[in-house]
Amino acid sequence: MRIFKYKFTKLMTAFIYFGLVLSVAAAGVNTYYIIADGIKSAANPVYPIITYSLMYVVSILLFVILLSLLFSSYYSIDGQTFKTSFGIIKSKYDVKKIDSIVLDRETNKLSVFFNEHTFIVIAVKEEWYEEFINELLKANNKIEYTINSKENKPDDENKNKK
Repeated sequence: MRIFKYKFTKLMTAFIYFGLVLSVAAAGVNTYYIIADGIKSAANPVYPIITYSLMYVVSILLFVILLSLLFSSYYSIDGQTFKTSFGIIKSKYDVKKIDSIVLDRETNKLSVFFNEHTFIVIAVKEEWYEEFINELLKANNKIEYTINSKENKPDDENKNKK
């Protein structure tokens, strides 16, 4: 089985780390309020217990989801199955249902098209495109592989003449 890690943009990675820090800070602030205010200062202790419990649940849930995004986002190809994993969201595709792979040089995107007229865009390092394509072609040699190259546009031709 070959695994290709998902490539997040720098901005997305920064948001994930910010969310992790925010969830830890939320748990810390919640703990501070429990120690400082306590439950006995409220007229009805049920509401603070529910509030503090929900705050812990939300901060822990956010931490787990973001951590799983960071460490468990990948594509894998094993035999007849192509799997995508985006944190806790996982999908399986039958390699035999893949119709074509298109590498668009203008946008530098790699797309996998299925015979049900659906597609997914693959987000891995550009250096891994060939390895990824070769693994899919090994699993199903009937997949059509196409490269869309950059085209010269009228503006580009004028720039080249100068």
